[in-house]
Amino acid sequence: MYDDFRFSNERFADIQILRYRLNGFEDLTPRQRVMAFYLAKAALWGRDITFDQMGKYNLRIRKLMEVVFVCLNGHCKNEDFNALECYLKRIWFSNGIHHHYGGEKFNPGFSKDFLLEAIQNISPEKLPLEKGETVEQMIEKLFPIIFDPNTTPKRTNKNDGDDLVLTSACNFYDGVTQKEVEEFYQAMKDEQDPEPPSWGLNSTLVKTGGVLHEVVWKTDGCYGTALKNVVFWLEKAADVAENESQKEVIQSLVKYYRSGDLRDFDHYSIRWLGCHEGDIDFINGFIEVYDDPLGIKATWEGLVEYKDHEATKRTRTISDNAQWFEDNSPVDSRFKKKVVKGVVANVICAAMLGGEEYPASAIGINLPNADWIRAEYGSKSITIGNLTEAYNKAARGSGFREEFVIDEATLSLLEKYADITDDLHTDLHECLGHGSGQLLPGTDPDALKAYGNTIEETRADLFGLYYMADAKLVELGLLPDMDAYKAQYYAYLMNGLMTQLTRIQLGNDIEEAHMRNRALIAGWVYEHADGAIELVKKEGKTFLKVNDYKRLRSLFAELLAEIQRIKSEGDFEAARLLVERYAVKVDAALHSEILERYKKLDLAPYKGFLNPRMSPIYDANGQIVDVKVDYDETYVEQMMRYSKEYSVL
Repeated sequence: MYDDFRFSNERFADIQILRYRLNGFEDLTPRQRVMAFYLAKAALWGRDITFDQMGKYNLRIRKLMEVVFVCLNGHCKNEDFNALECYLKRIWFSNGIHHHYGGEKFNPGFSKDFLLEAIQNISPEKLPLEKGETVEQMIEKLFPIIFDPNTTPKRTNKNDGDDLVLTSACNFYDGVTQKEVEEFYQAMKDEQDPEPPSWGLNSTLVKTGGVLHEVVWKTDGCYGTALKNVVFWLEKAADVAENESQKEVIQSLVKYYRSGDLRDFDHYSIRWLGCHEGDIDFINGFIEVYDDPLGIKATWEGLVEYKDHEATKRTRTISDNAQWFEDNSPVDSRFKKKVVKGVVANVICAAMLGGEEYPASAIGINLPNADWIRAEYGSKSITIGNLTEAYNKAARGSGFREEFVIDEATLSLLEKYADITDDLHTDLHECLGHGSGQLLPGTDPDALKAYGNTIEETRADLFGLYYMADAKLVELGLLPDMDAYKAQYYAYLMNGLMTQLTRIQLGNDIEEAHMRNRALIAGWVYEHADGAIELVKKEGKTFLKVNDYKRLRSLFAELLAEIQRIKSEGDFEAARLLVERYAVKVDAALHSEILERYKKLDLAPYKGFLNPRMSPIYDANGQIVDVKVDYDETYVEQMMRYSKEYSVL
């Protein structure tokens, strides 16, 4: 039924929109499909929360642009309108007016006069005016945010030496400085607490009358109207859960949303971690802290999933051998877990993406994030197989490898092994990398501050890279032979040194944590390679040349040992020096060359997804008894529908 499935959809700016298909969804029972539908509704109701968290003006600007777009669409087709349409599509994609990856503010591309004239021709009741606000006051407030490049220029600033809170547009703080934030949360920590909550995870820190206090995100607090709708659909899902354990997990999440108590969140996380029965699972809530420059506040996200039983055999093999991998890691024995607990890994199909996971999504996730929960209860990992499938299908025949890979022999190596090693590296990263190692007693989990996310992603990637070349993977049947790992080593280093630069505007630094992680590893290895790798010129183009793959593994081991030490000891200064030296700055000449070569391929460097549309099927009594799925919505149709159906903020 999927032979004619079209993975690629429309393209705009630097974005390619893809579709993902729900492989095997029809094999679930009707009750399971209904549960997935209810969870999907809960995942979509958090959309406006994410927009607001990414910037305090995002929702109003999105709503303004949607009104202008609807009023002008079909009546105005000039360069300004085309630019406004593109600007709106980028806002939808990034959950705001800053780039989803680089964090820089979008250039609108249309003139102030064009937008002003359009607004003046729209009835005021259609505009997103605040109570008592005039159209002129709205324009005065929003136009600098839209048009002035020096106003809120970065969503999440990570430049060493800046006040990261005051210079970031993300909406986690109000009227406070970085120093005040750090002191506020440091004062909340009790070093004797064996089960410390992730203080600050679900609140806005504000200063009122000179006093700092938290505004908590919960059903009767901030974001309450959206969270009440999330809770409504979660409770519907609980009623059709596959088993009692799933029902209790959902109920514990509802309790947390109502209380806003982070200890309730930890109790929910432990219940979720221990729930293994059934095919349906989900992620819903304030989870990841990448968008906060201090790594404290979590952005809302939603994901609905069901197991791919055949592909899960691969991840189960990895998790079943987790203790062996931990014991044989090249890190200091002080930093290893003596007993690895509760490592659970599945390959899943995404059924719905929401919040921070939509339209751009991770392809692997490992949770919970709390170090004490990982140490005591373990972790749950997923690799999202149908998203990887969409990426791979869409990339076929693009010419990318032919442009950047050094020779035919290496091309053949990648053609033969790249897909399997990419999937396996993701599995190792998520299943074992994030769950490996331990903090020394007394180490503050937040000791690395703004560098924590980059160091953690570096640690997980290095864990996967080190073991990629281990004979154990062939012994376990995870790799076909001992040449396969070379494809991952080449592709990873080529990306970290060269090709990920296609995602950065010329002259900009590397901002995003995962890109910094890859640059750190590749840059450090390149500097310490002693000829194992080099950048060479062929016909005026730069290529990566690998001369000694075995030497690379020893370098990955050396760096992994140091990164684990930094995390385990909470060595902030060592983390800062590594990140600032290898992970931030870009060679301008190489960057310019890579961009020029990439431009000729006419490819979009970033990709994201359209969700399938789920429609309920009712019985004669008006009860939902099944769900049908279609993939017919366009990007504009889906985004406008979401803005109509899921907007209450």
